[in-house]
Amino acid sequence: MSVVIFLFAFASARNGARLVKASHVKFIGENNLFITNQNVSKLLIQNYGNLKNVPKEILDLNQLENALKSNPMIKSAEVYLAIDGTLYAEVAQKNPIARVSANASYYVDDEGHYMPLSDNYSARVPLITGYVDRNNLEDVYTVANKIRQDEFLKKNVIEIQKDENHHIFLKLRHCSFTVNLGKTTFLDKKINNLKAFYQKNLHDKTLNNYTRVNLQFDNQVVCTKI
Repeated sequence: MSVVIFLFAFASARNGARLVKASHVKFIGENNLFITNQNVSKLLIQNYGNLKNVPKEILDLNQLENALKSNPMIKSAEVYLAIDGTLYAEVAQKNPIARVSANASYYVDDEGHYMPLSDNYSARVPLITGYVDRNNLEDVYTVANKIRQDEFLKKNVIEIQKDENHHIFLKLRHCSFTVNLGKTTFLDKKINNLKAFYQKNLHDKTLNNYTRVNLQFDNQVVCTKI
């Protein structure tokens, strides 16, 4: 038994003394890189310098993971060492669903959180304008997430506007009118009313006869003509 323990301890010591041979970054999910391989490598290097030839025993993998997660473009990260000494970092980026262009410019991600713009890639998502507070994105996120999940809205909505009274307005592609959703309550019913209005007037070729479509009232679509 003592021989087995000695051999195990000896092997563990030798393994811990081995050096990191190389590092490899793998992105999980979306192919559009808002953050690059070089950006991730730089975050890792900030903690240990050049990771190559660092003894495996001194690496704190949790520290490296936390360093990656501190980047506001990264949703999750996992760092691990392979038997051959290669350090792997698997990174999932945040997924933007709308872009705020108000007192500041940034994305809203698919969990309703802030995400900075990227110098590497620009997402084609609806614009959010008006009175938007980075610390209170709940209502604009609710609408943006509904747009992301609905094929009609995804195809047609190009802008979400929010006024000082927290009322939400939509601008549609190729339409001159503004859609007044009001508050985000009963959102599904309002969107169904919008779809019915749109399809009927598309068929009648009268979509451009209106300046405003008001969906605030229960079971009603109130329109203002040109």
